[in-house]
Amino acid sequence: MEEISWKDFEKIELRVGTIINVQDFPEARKPAYKLFIDFGNEIGIKKSSAQITDLYSKKDLLNKQIIAVVNFPPKQIGTFMSECLVTGFVQENKNVVLAVPDKKVKNGTKLF
Repeated sequence: MEEISWKDFEKIELRVGTIINVQDFPEARKPAYKLFIDFGNEIGIKKSSAQITDLYSKKDLLNKQIIAVVNFPPKQIGTFMSECLVTGFVQENKNVVLAVPDKKVKNGTKLF
């Protein structure tokens, strides 16, 4: 594991947001959803592609708060432009368990 400085960590904008729209992403190489996430007034709504279809239905995800990196540059994923990275934990079977706050948090709040 590579060690980083506190200054490096402070550059990462890990923010909480609420998923407000979930769409299928049939063009993706691996099963995925298109997520539209509200990060509050300062950041706004950002899009992300997430390969989380094994553990989460669209209904499970709607209105769910998640933690995402919001200061990566946009990334083209097939026909979709992903604007943030939703975080999670990869299990041995490759399924992803989302990283989420355990209590309601104001959208846009920074994780530190």
